[in-house]
Amino acid sequence: MNKIRWGILSTARIAHQFADDLAFVDNAHLAAVASRSEKTAADFAARHGIKIAYSSYQELYDDPDIDAIYIATPHTLHLENSSEALRAGKAVLCEKPLTISVEQVDTLMGVVAETGGYLMEAMWTWFLPAIQQALAWFESGEIGRLQHVKSDFGYPILPYSADRREYSIELGGGVLPDMGIYPIAIAYLFTRSDPISIDVVSRNAPNGVEDDVVAISSYPNCTASLSTSFRCKLPNRTYVIGDKGHIVIPDFWCARECHLFRVDEHVSSFADKRESHGYNFEAKAVGEDLLQGRNESTIMPLAVSRKFQEHIAAIKARC
Repeated sequence: MNKIRWGILSTARIAHQFADDLAFVDNAHLAAVASRSEKTAADFAARHGIKIAYSSYQELYDDPDIDAIYIATPHTLHLENSSEALRAGKAVLCEKPLTISVEQVDTLMGVVAETGGYLMEAMWTWFLPAIQQALAWFESGEIGRLQHVKSDFGYPILPYSADRREYSIELGGGVLPDMGIYPIAIAYLFTRSDPISIDVVSRNAPNGVEDDVVAISSYPNCTASLSTSFRCKLPNRTYVIGDKGHIVIPDFWCARECHLFRVDEHVSSFADKRESHGYNFEAKAVGEDLLQGRNESTIMPLAVSRKFQEHIAAIKARC
């Protein structure tokens, strides 16, 4: 086998983007899609040239010709859907956040241990070439010792409605798991440690879920300033700042470029000039893991997904 046969579970907007990007993955074949609506599944399949459209998730789990399933359902369904797919013998790439609590990550880790399966959180940002280049600069000492990480991600999700997925309490709503996970993840990528203290300023939507959050985290040797919002468009940039220089990553969550500075001097830039949205890089990495017989991603292991949930919970507790 030289290609992974993918099935997509759910037909949400992000599932369309993932389907588009599988065309850029040389080790992938998009074989099936599943929705709880026969018409929705058929429409999705027609749009993306998929031969098989299922009107239930179980049919996708049961398909012997599917190797891996990409899960794009709401946050609160990730535990159920991932568990069922793993127990059906499928590798799983599950959208972020992987779950809505540390306890649910632990449950999924148990299912992985029980089944011997493959599960990865779809933190696509970490796989983008510009992020990998920024990390390479950092790890080679180009900016010296880390002093600050400054990162923000926000878009207006308006008007407010308690029924919208982003705000719905029943669907795990709130800005932290939805958008806040991006700055939390990028901070962890460069610090690789837990904060020793966190100060938070937050505002809440009318139903009580957090919709605008600023968190300042203190580490033994550096500080992270992280912001996220449903109320407004933020600059959506990340700055990784050392004692010798800094790295700027515009639109870091979907990064196409990064820039290296020493004080005010522009030293270097990188741009990937891709044609895709960027989901192809994580999909290719999953395919390589599976084809090489690896049980877990070395870039995005489950222990890191657990850290994301720990940090989300710590910030949320202070909102």
